[in-house]
Amino acid sequence: MPTHQSFHRVPMLVAAAACWGVGTVITKQVLADVAPLTLLPIQLAASCVFLLVVAQASRTRVTWSPQLRRLGALGVLNPGLAYALGLLGLTSISASMSVLLWATEPILIVALAVVLLHDRVPGGLVVTMAVAVAGVLLVVYRPGAAGDGVGMALTIGAVAACALYTVLARRLLLDDAALSVALVQQMAALAFALLLVAVVQAAVGDAWDVGSLSAGVWLGAVASGVLYYGLAFWFYLTGLRQVSASVAGVFITLVPVFGVSAGYLVGERLSARQWVGAAIVLVAVAVVAARQTDRDQLGDQRLDA
Repeated sequence: MPTHQSFHRVPMLVAAAACWGVGTVITKQVLADVAPLTLLPIQLAASCVFLLVVAQASRTRVTWSPQLRRLGALGVLNPGLAYALGLLGLTSISASMSVLLWATEPILIVALAVVLLHDRVPGGLVVTMAVAVAGVLLVVYRPGAAGDGVGMALTIGAVAACALYTVLARRLLLDDAALSVALVQQMAALAFALLLVAVVQAAVGDAWDVGSLSAGVWLGAVASGVLYYGLAFWFYLTGLRQVSASVAGVFITLVPVFGVSAGYLVGERLSARQWVGAAIVLVAVAVVAARQTDRDQLGDQRLDA
């Protein structure tokens, strides 16, 4: 019989991609009314409150082991530093350029997994990922992708931080509950974001401005925080515990597919090229998911034997 855990990894990674994709759409809308360094702490605070409520309701205990402290520190890297850089980068480059740069994240994950974890990445997985990334480029590319050097450098730094986070988290994840890890990481990220705001506020004096935010903007900020950080990281860590970093990277290619699909909510429509790209990504991810399921079933059969 298949193990209970074998059914969790693929749905959880897909759910994480969906949360990131939909959360991106909401975040872009909110950024029209909120400065990046104001939005980030609000989103992270909402995420922490949500995860804390879920942990209390499920009676999940946070045991401050050395392992959990190391995992928690990764929250400073991602979502702390990564999304601070990403949000700042969005202010000086086009959305098209941003998504093009983020499309390189799965490739970086594979490269870092090989270098840092000494993963042996099957050739079939490399080909499938290349196909998925090509599909992503069809989905996200738009003429007029542009931006200044600083904005591009900030975004590339954010992408690299996220890729490094996946590899390091996969290396450290052992028996800690994903909910506990997500909560501790979000708390670390919130502390980092508040420190960053304090430093910028002291330097330039306009980093924190919430006095003029409407109820609708607050709702969007809180909702995007719960989706983009709380749920997404909880789901992602649950799936990442049971697959390699390289496999997890393939599922990240679903993020822009969910993002452009959610764009329908704000009046965006997919072109024929984008539909083709979305189909390519879905097929590539389905191939990886099927191979992962077959691998799970083979492992379960060996355990039963």
